[in-house]
Amino acid sequence: MYKPLISLLTSATLAFIATSATAEQSDFKKPIELKAESQFLDGKNKKSVFIDNVQIVQGSLNILADRVEVEATEGKGKEVFSATGKPAVYRQKLDDGRTVEARAFEIRYEVSSRTISLNGQAELIQNSSVVKGDSIVYNMEKEQLMAKGDGSGDGRVTTVFSTETIDAIKQDKKPKKPTPDTDDQEEPR
Repeated sequence: MYKPLISLLTSATLAFIATSATAEQSDFKKPIELKAESQFLDGKNKKSVFIDNVQIVQGSLNILADRVEVEATEGKGKEVFSATGKPAVYRQKLDDGRTVEARAFEIRYEVSSRTISLNGQAELIQNSSVVKGDSIVYNMEKEQLMAKGDGSGDGRVTTVFSTETIDAIKQDKKPKKPTPDTDDQEEPR
């Protein structure tokens, strides 16, 4: 009974990872624009703070937050954006037309590595699946995701696959002949 379930969950996890598409590559060639109700700039230390109704836009990449701190000490193309909110929200269109969306109390966007780090009740939604944890790191270019729970009580990572995702996996992985491990019934004659 457990072998088919383990096989199905493994297949579903691999399908989530394998079918994820990269963020639109043209996004990373576009300028980053910030809008906010107010801004503080420290030119000497190359830091900026944007407050209230903050929006970061880079092509289809969009981050909404209450506050954003920008550190540009490493130079152009190596900026780090730390967005906070209740929650802060990230959305981006993928090359295949679908959208990836994330929420967390803090979203850190590192331009040079094309990585977002989500901290505090983190949630990432992609391909009709949801990953939840205390922290999630998502590399947009490599299509890799690492999620961690908070380690307290039941602070584990949760991944929820929609029934349409599981049904698609079942159809692709359906065995042609029953095997003793997956079915105790005899093959029809």
